[in-house]
Amino acid sequence: MPVPLAPYPTPPAAPFTQPNGGGQRQLVCSGCRNLLLYPLGATSVCCAVCSAVTAVPPPGTEMAQLICGGCHTLLMYIRGATSVQCSCCHTVNLALEANQVAHVNCGNCHMLLMYQYGARSVKCAVCNFVTSVGALPSNEQKPSN
Repeated sequence: MPVPLAPYPTPPAAPFTQPNGGGQRQLVCSGCRNLLLYPLGATSVCCAVCSAVTAVPPPGTEMAQLICGGCHTLLMYIRGATSVQCSCCHTVNLALEANQVAHVNCGNCHMLLMYQYGARSVKCAVCNFVTSVGALPSNEQKPSN
């Protein structure tokens, strides 16, 4: 079963550029999962740690990141993908956009609450009760944009 997770909040989705204008970008090694820096225009990168060769996504491809729910490894994927399988532990992670939200009814006053998908709990603004997300799965609704 896929593990729902919110995207990793940093770094920004834009490619990394050094302050001196060096035009370097970053991606995660397909072998050891270390962060690799490479020059603009490269088509593949050889990891200095494990010697794995990782293909560079085509120019203009927006990348996103999330933390694997199984082994907590940083995963990079093409923005827009619906799921990402971890190459370390093979967990299938749901890849959700940062603005996706879910709904749950307050455990005290039953007010419908909206929260960022992936949160573990949500505090009701009406009665201040903290509802654990997923504690009452029949009340939780699917995420929406």
